[in-house]
Amino acid sequence: MNILGALKREESKLQKQADKVRQQLDALRAARKILGRGVAKGGKRIGKKKRVMSAAARARIGKATKLRWAKFRAAKAKGKR
Repeated sequence: MNILGALKREESKLQKQADKVRQQLDALRAARKILGRGVAKGGKRIGKKKRVMSAAARARIGKATKLRWAKFRAAKAKGKR
């Protein structure tokens, strides 16, 4: 029985397994890097600017919303009577 030879064979097997695991880790890290591109910590996107609305546009939207609610309330009050 050659103990030293058996230990070398076992070491070789373990080394092959370690190499496979390293390759899998590298593939996972590469995929994570590709999928995570453009996302900072906390899930906020990098490089995308926040959309800014002009004051005039905000005013138009506010006015339209108030008008819509006024119509809704008028229709609701009309239906109650």
